[in-house]
Amino acid sequence: MKVGIIGGAGYTAGELLRLLINHPNVEIGFIHSESNAGNLVSNVHGGLIGETDLRFDDTFDLNAVDTLFLCSGHGQSSAFWQSNVKPARLKVIDLAQDFRDETDGYVYGLPEVNRRRIAGADKVANPGCFATAIQLALLPLASAGMLKSDVHITAITGSTGAGVKPSPTTHFSWRNDNISIYKPFGHQHLAEIGRTIRQLQHDFSGEINFVPMRGDFARGIFASVYTDCELSQDEIDRIYTDYYRDAPFTHVSDRAVDLKQVVNTNKAVVRAEKHGNKLLITSAIDNLLKGASGQAVENMNIMHGFDPTAGLKLKPSAF
Repeated sequence: MKVGIIGGAGYTAGELLRLLINHPNVEIGFIHSESNAGNLVSNVHGGLIGETDLRFDDTFDLNAVDTLFLCSGHGQSSAFWQSNVKPARLKVIDLAQDFRDETDGYVYGLPEVNRRRIAGADKVANPGCFATAIQLALLPLASAGMLKSDVHITAITGSTGAGVKPSPTTHFSWRNDNISIYKPFGHQHLAEIGRTIRQLQHDFSGEINFVPMRGDFARGIFASVYTDCELSQDEIDRIYTDYYRDAPFTHVSDRAVDLKQVVNTNKAVVRAEKHGNKLLITSAIDNLLKGASGQAVENMNIMHGFDPTAGLKLKPSAF
C-alpha cells in the first residue's frame, strides 16, 4: 500500500515517517514539503539518518497513493481541499483539528470509541493529544453513565506538543527548569472531549474544567483527573478493565502511572483509584505517538483491515 504525506517537515510527520518506513504493509509514495523540496528527509528529521534515502517533493499525485496523511498546521487541511480533489478510492487521515467535529464526512479517529466507524471510513480526523489522554481517562465512566458531577483536570505536556517552529514559550532557555499554565478552562481540545463524553453519556450536564500545563520535558502527556463517584473500587476496576478489554494499546494499571511507561510508544496507561467520595484517574500517553502519529497509523491499520498493532510495537524509554 502506498501512502503520501502533506506537510512533511514537522514533528508529527517525522514521527509518522519513523513508523511508516518500518511498517510491513506500507511503501511511501511522496513526502510533500515546499520549503524542503529536494532535501533529504534525514537532513530535516535527523533521527532517520541511515533509515531512508527519501527526499521531499514539491509536487504530489493523489491518484498514486492509497492513503494520504495531512500533517500541516491547523486550518491548512480545509484549505488543501479547496484547491485539490480527493480521488474516490483515496483514504485520508487528517492530523490537524480541522475536521474533528466530523464535518465533511470525517469520522473522529479515537479507536477506543469509534473503531467500527473508523473501519468503514475513508476520511478520519485524528484526535488532539490532550483530548486523547483525557478521554481515555473518562470513557469507561461515561460509557457506564457514571459521570455524575463536574470533572476537574490538570494535564502537563512536553515541548514537542507546541510544534517544530520555535516560539517564546518553547525555546530551551525558557522551557528548561520551568513549568507554566496556558489556556486555562479554554483549551481548544475541550470541544472534542465534550462531544465524545456526551456521545457516550447523553445526560452528562457537568462542567469539564481543564488546566493545561507546559512541562520541561520533550515528549509525553500526564493527565490527573478527578470527579465525585459513589462506586466502590471493585466496581471501578471492573468498569475500566471491561471497557478496555479489547483495546490493544490502552492498559489499565493497578499501580501508580509513570510517564516513562508510555514515552516512545503508542500505549496509554490509565489508573483509577478511589479516595473517599472522589475518583482520581491518571492517564499517560506520548503526545507524538498515541497523541498524534502513532494513533494515525493505528487508524490507517483499522481502515485497511491490517493488524491494529502493525508498525507500532515500540519499546518505551523506561530509563
